[in-house]
Amino acid sequence: MGFDTGALLPLNEALQGMLDQLACNCDTEQLPLPQALDRILAEDIASPLSVPPFDNSAMDGYAVRLADLATGTPLKVAGKAFAGQPYEGEWPAGHCIRIMTGAPVPAGTEAVIMQEEAELEGELVRFISQPRPGQNIRRRGEDMAEGSQVLASGLRLSPRELPLLASLGIATVTVRRPLKVAIFSTGDELKPVGTPLAHGDIYDSNRYGVKAMLARLGIDCLDLGIIPDDPAQLRAAFIQADSEADALITTGGVSVGEADFTKQLLEELGEIGFWKLAIKPGKPFAFGRLPNAWFFGLPGNPVSAMVTFDQLVRPALAKLAGQTFIPPLRIGAVASEPLKKAPGRLDFQRGILSAGPNGLEVRSTGSQDSGVFSSLSKANCYIVLEQERGRVAAGDTVTVEPFAGLLL
Repeated sequence: MGFDTGALLPLNEALQGMLDQLACNCDTEQLPLPQALDRILAEDIASPLSVPPFDNSAMDGYAVRLADLATGTPLKVAGKAFAGQPYEGEWPAGHCIRIMTGAPVPAGTEAVIMQEEAELEGELVRFISQPRPGQNIRRRGEDMAEGSQVLASGLRLSPRELPLLASLGIATVTVRRPLKVAIFSTGDELKPVGTPLAHGDIYDSNRYGVKAMLARLGIDCLDLGIIPDDPAQLRAAFIQADSEADALITTGGVSVGEADFTKQLLEELGEIGFWKLAIKPGKPFAFGRLPNAWFFGLPGNPVSAMVTFDQLVRPALAKLAGQTFIPPLRIGAVASEPLKKAPGRLDFQRGILSAGPNGLEVRSTGSQDSGVFSSLSKANCYIVLEQERGRVAAGDTVTVEPFAGLLL
């Protein structure tokens, strides 16, 4: 697959290497607009009409012609225009027209003066300001011109896009079918939540995080449960996932322990791309493919599993789903305390970002051990420390990646 499987791959090389191999093969379908929320748009959408479809008033006020204002004398009101009820009568010289927000401006209107700038004197209106040409008039096509592209294929439809499409009169959209991802946890020590623990057992927690993140991404999940460290059962799970899903995500079983059979089975049934990363946490992360499905092997440590899913699996699944992936926002902040770091791996420490007296500042959530899940639960950002960077002193500037969407 073009990787040095024995090397510690930098994150950016691993991610780009995966993305270069992945492609979307999800079928498309047409859905009514109310059912399209969180689906991936499979077509560019051009506006079938101009928005707004006619020149209209941006304010409650008075439609005027500038020549009628030149003498400074008060104007009579010729009539009224409302949204949905345009004024279509005569407009004599020396008159204005009362107009409401959204109403079509009568032919000849050169400006709309807001009602706060008008004074009523019986049946006359005196204006206390001189408008500029076009003031408070929304022009036809000002928002979207007829035929212009308004949405691009690959966009995940959110509550921001649905009303936009409705405003264009678009009742159905072409979207991609949801990606289907199989998951399972592996390890004899793992037990389901709600059952007693024997000595040496731990609860299976990673699967809850993976399922939750898949749900946030609008992906269908095939949960195969906990698979013990048994080659036959693992093989059966691999084969089922390969036949029923677009991708398989496992947690655990990708390090170098004697009972870690996942990597061995992947080599036998498919192909390994890489399985060691120069990041912390998350060094033992595996990528490869089965005959029909792609494979992502997350580390067993809970923080490592969440971080590698967020940084590697999330953009990979977006590519498979046909979604245009927007890289996460990274900004600078001042470390309010020293941070431990040894050169050699890109480090995603868990931090708390806040506004300080001199700008953004960040502090650690405490122990950064990959098994301490509370470090992630308490955090609202990653502190992204460069691969060759060493210890960080208080007052140094660091890069932070605020949590958004997936982890919130």
